[in-house]
Amino acid sequence: MNYESRNTNSKTGKIRTLTLSFLFVLCALLSFSQVKSEVDTTKIRIGEQINYKINVEADSTALVVFPEGQTFMPLEAVEASKIDTTKKNAQFLLSRIYKLTQFDSGSYTIPRQKVLIGDKTFFTDSLKVDVGTVEVDTTKQKLYDIKPIIEVEKSGSNWWKWLLGIIVAIALVAFLLWWFVWRQKPLTEEEEIALLPPYDRAKLALKKLDESQYLMRSEVKEYYSELTLVIRKYLDEKVYDRSLESTTDELISRLQLLKEGNQFDFSKETLNNLQTILKRADLVKFAKSAPDAALIEMDRATIEKEIDSVKAVLPEPTEEEKLLDQQYKEEQERKKKRKKVLITVAISLFLLIATFVGFGIKYGFEYVKDTIIGHESKELLEGEWVESAYGFPPVWIETPRVLKRVDIDSALTEEAQQNVKLTTFMYGTLLDVFSVTVNNTTINIPQQQGQPQGEDDKPMFDLLQISEANIKGFEEKGATDIIVKRDQFITPNAAEGLKTFGTFGLKMPNRERTVDAEYIMLLFSNQKNVLQQVVITWPQDDKYADEVVERIINSIELNPDEPIEEEED
Repeated sequence: MNYESRNTNSKTGKIRTLTLSFLFVLCALLSFSQVKSEVDTTKIRIGEQINYKINVEADSTALVVFPEGQTFMPLEAVEASKIDTTKKNAQFLLSRIYKLTQFDSGSYTIPRQKVLIGDKTFFTDSLKVDVGTVEVDTTKQKLYDIKPIIEVEKSGSNWWKWLLGIIVAIALVAFLLWWFVWRQKPLTEEEEIALLPPYDRAKLALKKLDESQYLMRSEVKEYYSELTLVIRKYLDEKVYDRSLESTTDELISRLQLLKEGNQFDFSKETLNNLQTILKRADLVKFAKSAPDAALIEMDRATIEKEIDSVKAVLPEPTEEEKLLDQQYKEEQERKKKRKKVLITVAISLFLLIATFVGFGIKYGFEYVKDTIIGHESKELLEGEWVESAYGFPPVWIETPRVLKRVDIDSALTEEAQQNVKLTTFMYGTLLDVFSVTVNNTTINIPQQQGQPQGEDDKPMFDLLQISEANIKGFEEKGATDIIVKRDQFITPNAAEGLKTFGTFGLKMPNRERTVDAEYIMLLFSNQKNVLQQVVITWPQDDKYADEVVERIINSIELNPDEPIEEEED
C-alpha cells in the first residue's frame, strides 16, 4: 500500500509540473503575440519606400507607446501614420504604419523596435531588407550633360520704393531751388528800367510824369519834386555823384566849377535854366508857391531840353572806362552767382539737418546714423531672412543668410564614417564674430537581439560633456576669458535641450585689441541616437545683433510637423 501511495503521489507531482510549465509557456506565447511587426516587401530599389507595420493587441485601459523618430536606422523614417484602433472582443488592436527608405544599395537590418504597453516593454523582431540599384540600359536611355546651376532670383523687396522716394524728394528740392534761386526770372518793370542807360531812364521818367495825375489833382508840389528829381538823378549818374543831396546853390556852383575846369562844356543858358527851375521848385516845395499851368509846362519842356544838352557835352568813355565798366558788370554777375550758391548750400544743409533731426526724434539718432553710415548687424536684421530645414532629422531655423553645407566627414576615419553621419551647415566663422552653425550627428548602432532592456533606455549623448567639449573648441580657436552659464531650453514645439551661453574675448588677426563677443549653444538629443546642435556667436553690446539672435532662437523647431505626444497620467 505504501509503495502504491508513493507512486500515485509521484505521478500527481509530475502532472502538476507539466501543467504549470505548459501554462507558463502558453502565457509567454500569449504575451509575445501581443506585439507583431510586418513589412509589405523585403526588396526595394534605391529611394523606394517600405511600409513597416506594427500591430499591438492590448487591453482598453493600457497605455501604448509606439516608436518615435529615427529608431529604424540605418533606414530612414520618412513618415509615420496615425495610430489605427480596432476593437477585437474585449481588447483593442492598435496598428501603425511607418514609411521607411534608403538611398544606398546593400543589405540592411531593421533593428528591433521597442513598444511600451503599460509598464511592460516589448520588442519586435528584426527584419532584413535588401536595397538594390536601379539598372539603366545606356543603349536605350540617352545620357545628357549635367545641367548648369540655375541662379534663383531673389524675391522682391521694398528697396525700390525707398529709392523712388529719395529720388522724388531730391527732385522736388532741386526743382524748388531752381525755381526760386537759379531760374532766370522775368524782369519786373522796375528792374527793366534800372537796366536802361541813364539818359533813357530820364526820358522815360519824364514820360511817366506826363502820364501822372499830379496837375489834374493840383498837386504842384509833388509834380515839381518828381521833375527836379529826374534832372538831379541824371546829373548824379553822369556828372556829379552828389547831385541828389546837394542844395540848388551847391549843385549850380559845382557845375560851374566843372565848366571852368574844362571837364564839361556846359552852356551858360543851360546853367541858368537849371538854376531857375531848381529855385522855382524850392519855392513851390517850401514857400507854397503856385506857378500857373503855362509856366509848369514850360519848365517841363526846359528840363527835357537840358537833359539833351547835358548828354551832348558828355565826353565819350575811354577804353579804360569801358573795361572798368565791363569788369564791374562781371563782378556783379559773380556776386549774384555766389549768392545763389550760398543760398543753395544753406537750404540744402537746413533740409539735411531738419531731416536728420526729424527721423532722429521718431526712430532714434543712433538708428538714423547707422542707416546712413551703414551697420553690418542692422543690414542682417532688416534684410531678407530665410527659413529652412537643415540636416536629418531636420532642424527648422530662420536666419538672415542661407547656411552653407560644410564637409566634415572627410576628417573621420572610414570606420567612423560607416557608424556616424555628420552634417554641418554654417554662416560665418568664429573669427567673423557673427556666426551661425547647425550640426546633426546620427550614430548607427542597430539593436542587438540579446541586448538587455535596461541598456536600450540609456542615452547615447551626454549633453554636458558635449557642451564642455565645444567650450574647449572655442579655446583652441583663440577665445579667452570664457564665461559659461547653463540652463534648460525648450523650443516653441516643446523640444527640450541644454542651453549653454555666456561671453568670451577673441583676439582678431591684424588687430591689437580683443573683441568682446557672446555665444549660445543649444544641444538636443530627443532621439537616442541623434544629436542636434545650434551654435551662435555675435558681437557684445550690439543691439542689432541681439535682435538677430533672439529672432533666430525663437524660430528653432525640431520636427515641427510631428506633434509632441504627452503621456497621460
